[in-house]
Amino acid sequence: MTAPLIAADNITFRYRPGNLALDGASLAIPAGSRVALVGPNGAGKSTLFLHINAILRPLAGELRYQGRPYRYGGDFLSALRQKVGLVFQDPDTQLFAGNVLDDVVFGPMNLGLAAGEAVRRAEAALDAVGMLEHRGSPVHFLSQGQKKRVAIAGVLAMEPDALVMDEPTAALDYPGLTSLKDTLAMLHAAGKTLVVATHDVDWAWTWADIVYVLAGGKTVAAGPPAEILARPDHAALGFARPVLAELSAALGKEGAFPGDAAPRTCAELLALLRKK
Repeated sequence: MTAPLIAADNITFRYRPGNLALDGASLAIPAGSRVALVGPNGAGKSTLFLHINAILRPLAGELRYQGRPYRYGGDFLSALRQKVGLVFQDPDTQLFAGNVLDDVVFGPMNLGLAAGEAVRRAEAALDAVGMLEHRGSPVHFLSQGQKKRVAIAGVLAMEPDALVMDEPTAALDYPGLTSLKDTLAMLHAAGKTLVVATHDVDWAWTWADIVYVLAGGKTVAAGPPAEILARPDHAALGFARPVLAELSAALGKEGAFPGDAAPRTCAELLALLRKK
């Protein structure tokens, strides 16, 4: 059996004496998959992401990349952070240079690449997220959605295998959200592994291959979206059921189509209704 690209087993961590921020959290991320983490604020999603990128080191448990345990020093960390890119929830945490191109080119330059190759990578990454025409723009002039795309470009310029994104859809208007979703679709089609923490369960319902639920620093559920996000105990786990899941459950009870059906798009729901 092929090892997952990234795995975390029983990760425990606390920021200071007191309650654990992570209390045995586990997950396995197959290469090329789309994985969503859901759960209430304070569940440990952001902390787990900081472990996946090795910014934090667990008190107990183990993380592995391509089956190899994490090592916290030297060449391993440098290679890991090139292959597993982290995009923070607030892009202002990540963007620091005066203009867009300078920000995105920083990572490749830090790898020791020649200036021409670093700029080529940066411009290719900006083009991939639809921000190449803004390469000379001051970062502080950008909208929130544009900043998020530049933050993603900064990670893409490192040519990672996986992008780990904390609340990528937060605070975006409809055009920004549409653009971001198009970007993620393009990245997945190109073979990138995508991992997101999100409260947008309607999006996770249609987008994810695997959903993990974190609560109290623990992984409390994992599986396909139709199995996890439609759970009747969703409120106790700290997330709302997607609208389509609620509607499908109600229609199933009324006999509109088989009760165990779980359409993930409006088109799938209409197809089930037409069959009836």
